[in-house]
Amino acid sequence: MAVFEYKGILVSTGRATQGLRDAENVKALRGQLRKEGVLLTTATEEKASKRNEPKGFSLKRFFERPSGADVAIMTRQLATLIKAQIPLFDALSALIEQTEKEGLRRALTNVRDAVREGTSFGDALMEHPTIFPPLYVNMVRAGESSGTLDTVLLRLTGFLEGQAKLRGKVSSALAYPILMTIIATVMISVLMTSVVPKVTSIFESMHKALPWYTRSLILVSDFASNFWWLVVLAGIGGSVWFQRWKSTPEGRLTWDRLTLRAPLFGPLVRMVAIARFARTLATLLSAGVALLPAMGIVRNVLGNAALEKVVEEATGSIREGQSIAEPLKASGYFPPLVTHMIAIGERSGQLEEMLENVAEAYDTAVESRVQLLTSLLEPIIIVIMGGAVAFIAFSILMPLIQMSSFVE
Repeated sequence: MAVFEYKGILVSTGRATQGLRDAENVKALRGQLRKEGVLLTTATEEKASKRNEPKGFSLKRFFERPSGADVAIMTRQLATLIKAQIPLFDALSALIEQTEKEGLRRALTNVRDAVREGTSFGDALMEHPTIFPPLYVNMVRAGESSGTLDTVLLRLTGFLEGQAKLRGKVSSALAYPILMTIIATVMISVLMTSVVPKVTSIFESMHKALPWYTRSLILVSDFASNFWWLVVLAGIGGSVWFQRWKSTPEGRLTWDRLTLRAPLFGPLVRMVAIARFARTLATLLSAGVALLPAMGIVRNVLGNAALEKVVEEATGSIREGQSIAEPLKASGYFPPLVTHMIAIGERSGQLEEMLENVAEAYDTAVESRVQLLTSLLEPIIIVIMGGAVAFIAFSILMPLIQMSSFVE
């Protein structure tokens, strides 16, 4: 059976529609669409290589890939349609018509066709893990089984929007310091490779003894001018080695542990992970997902191997009949306030509410920490950049001043 990318016109409204559909041939496709009230205009058979998502990098695929905000908007629209008692197939068809991102449109088309053939909505979403992660799929399955799909989708929308908002705050706060660092590095590199060699050549022609700081500057400048390619190769080689080492289980665990213990950024990384842990677990539990499967999903969204190991050990303890709070507290990575609130939630039967409170508190703490780090990084970068430029200027001007005094 072939897969066709088709375009057609809805007979009832006269509006254009398009999508993907499995069919034996164009004639069979035209018959299928006619039964659904669609007049086929064009149909193109997709190649197998095009249907299967390529493993390499593709610039077109990169721009077509939907963002978290795109998925959140689509999810809210779908929840609204289902709440209005519109059938799932029709709701997906409406979303396909108005979705702008080609990658999301293709995924929704495949999901709609799978639903039409009798596959559950959650199982259909599972075929597109790059767009719909396990958290999304499991919440949808829970909503389907409980008959509260619209409510679950609204909760999922709030979760996705909250995660996107948090990522946006962190990215926007760190953008300026990163830009300043790049500009400072470029400026100093230009000075060391272009300006300093021309000025210091005057000193060499005069055959005078130079101060130690000027000799050091000349040495660094000569190395940067003559062996810049070695620096580039060393940087590339070091990056490749680091990525390979980090991709191993031992390397990733070691690096993530060091990240959590870093002086300035370690507490921020831990706050972000704890906020994600609490909000994800609260969202899953409120959607009706059982605790053990929910812990397994939460483990995969933390993004830190050390914390993932803690959650995995906690899951094993829960399976043996223990509470959630005790293994988290014993790990040392979760603050006493968090484990205390989780323990209270377990005893009172209000675990979801306590987890939501933890998530909100840590979201606020993350925002405050980011603002603090930004306020500290900006003057530190300015001082470092100014100190480097001042050292270069001092190393050049002092010999000139001494020589002019000697000439007089």
